[in-house]
Amino acid sequence: MDLRQLLGEATEYDKKQAVEMKKPKSWLKSVSAFANTVGGVLVFGITDDDEVVGIDDIKVASEYVSQKIKERISPFPNAVLRVQSVDDKEVLTVYVPEGSETPYYYSAEGVTEAYIRIGNESVLADATEQKRLILRGRGTSYDTLMSPYNYDDYAFSKLRERYKSWTGNSMTEKMMDSFGIRNSDGQLTNAGALLADDGPVRHSRLFCTRWNGLDKSGGGVDALDSAEFSGSLIILLNEGLSFVKRNMRTMWKKTADSRIEMPDYCERSVLESLVNALIHRDYLVTGSEVHIDIYDNRLTIFSPGGMPDGTLVQDWNITDIPSIRRNPVLADIFNRLGYMERKGSGLEKICLAYENAANYTPELAPTFFSNRSSFIVTLWNLNYQAIQNGEFDESLFEEQDGGQTGEQDRSQDEGQAGRQAGRQAGRQAEGYNNNITKLLEYCSVPRTRTEMQQFLGMSSRSTFQKLYLSVLLESGSLKRTLPDKISSPNQKYIKS
Repeated sequence: MDLRQLLGEATEYDKKQAVEMKKPKSWLKSVSAFANTVGGVLVFGITDDDEVVGIDDIKVASEYVSQKIKERISPFPNAVLRVQSVDDKEVLTVYVPEGSETPYYYSAEGVTEAYIRIGNESVLADATEQKRLILRGRGTSYDTLMSPYNYDDYAFSKLRERYKSWTGNSMTEKMMDSFGIRNSDGQLTNAGALLADDGPVRHSRLFCTRWNGLDKSGGGVDALDSAEFSGSLIILLNEGLSFVKRNMRTMWKKTADSRIEMPDYCERSVLESLVNALIHRDYLVTGSEVHIDIYDNRLTIFSPGGMPDGTLVQDWNITDIPSIRRNPVLADIFNRLGYMERKGSGLEKICLAYENAANYTPELAPTFFSNRSSFIVTLWNLNYQAIQNGEFDESLFEEQDGGQTGEQDRSQDEGQAGRQAGRQAGRQAEGYNNNITKLLEYCSVPRTRTEMQQFLGMSSRSTFQKLYLSVLLESGSLKRTLPDKISSPNQKYIKS
């Protein structure tokens, strides 16, 4: 029997060589964490290297583990203990399902703590995490809770306008109750407060920035455009989309009888990403807001709060992600307003819109990243690489201020050759600088020299060494992971 058979369908697990009887907290915190997140398995009798060492007195060990779980984990999780034989040795497995009465606390020696899983570790839940667990244990969500605001003190013109334009019908007062905007006493829910025109939820804001370059240190001018928006989520959505549109360009190419437009970013993907950020963000996090950051080669949308179930989006196949809504009332309202669907297919639509773009290539596929505290969507500029490679010039971008006269066109043609030569020289220097920036981003985690060289698509080791690796090491931008063993075959490099 291998480890996979011991774990069954569980994706989270901890291995323990022995049952620590003097330090039971070392493994009881995993029981708390499993119950508070997506469940998991605790395996006693296996080392970190997957060597089966077994448990000497399995009966005593089983009774001790069962007793300590009952004594120190509250409420008691529905843990199942099993003794199994592996390589003629007995191991103990403790199956802990995802709990429905969160938080599950570890209590002993005057300490009461709740744990959660982050990656492959069981860590102490902070105050915000505990609030999440309490809401989950009560079977409720942030948007359903009552706010301190009264319905009569706020207007909902943006909500009414959108409902009218989408359905053709006017929104009645009765619908404010059925939508979950207010209760029978006229008190706003948190969902209602977030949708009021002058939204009183201070941390529900949107920050937008068009940065100068590939990162936030753009040289003399850091930002080319920036804005901060507050108010109803509908206002934030509309203003965010407008900001992106005014900071992106549309390239085009002629066909036999028409032309194909090729925008920097797919508007449908931007819409889906921003809706996802506003509706599924964690509003329990009060020190952070949704951000749209536009760089030369990409657009990122940051939202406070990771996946609702605690998993990591990058570990999932996008088509297999379960539909779990952190704010079900807001999600339902946005569905009724035509902004999203109930079946939770937003991430798929983001990718599909890109795949259908005329200037799409597989390496430009949208990327998704999450941890426990954030969710980030990255949309790549579909025209950036073509411009860097000199495949298009600026004349192929659609002018925002209309056409020009024939005299202006002739004047531009006379200077075109000189400008083209200047652009080519500029692109060579800019292309090298962009490669430097991309390589440093790639080395945010340790990389081998071969990985770095392949990332830039370079075949010559000596050229890569001379133009990139030596330069970055000498400038201190990169550092070796094994500085005392420069020639080690295990040598890797990481961004300083």
